Amino acid sequence: MFLLSSLFIISRSSRDTMVEWTDSERNIITSIFSTMDYDDIGPKALCRCLIVYPWTQRYFGGYGNLYNATAIKTNPLIAAHGIKVLHGLDRAIKNMDDIKATYAELSVLHSEKLHVDPDNFRLLADCLAIVIAAKMGPSFTSEIQAALQKFVSVVVSALGRQYH
Repeated sequence: MFLLSSLFIISRSSRDTMVEWTDSERNIITSIFSTMDYDDIGPKALCRCLIVYPWTQRYFGGYGNLYNATAIKTNPLIAAHGIKVLHGLDRAIKNMDDIKATYAELSVLHSEKLHVDPDNFRLLADCLAIVIAAKMGPSFTSEIQAALQKFVSVVVSALGRQYH
């Protein structure tokens, strides 16, 4: 219950004001991403999103064969985009005190040019959390999950800002 309440407060407050980060949360997020294998995690998260939520594939029409899970998992364009998206989170890590402004231009791009459904950001964030949890195994504690969920919720809110 506490985690759900916290996420609601973060989701709501991230639209209106700056998010408060504890030193522990900052350390957890920095630690996760400093040890992450972007070439492994990025493609796995995006592939999972495209497979589990097949309607998200409509934004990847120019990426070639996406007809089944094997095709998606072996598609080099999907892998490259997964890596690019994950590296895009580096900007948020470096600017945790103003993630909204950090992603303002990217929010406009996804809204006005690419016409991406903003809910897809949340779906990808959920898939990213699952992939990170699977990679970390038992060391993926509830405290780590809470910090990661807070972080990706703030990023998702910032990316969806243009839609509000």
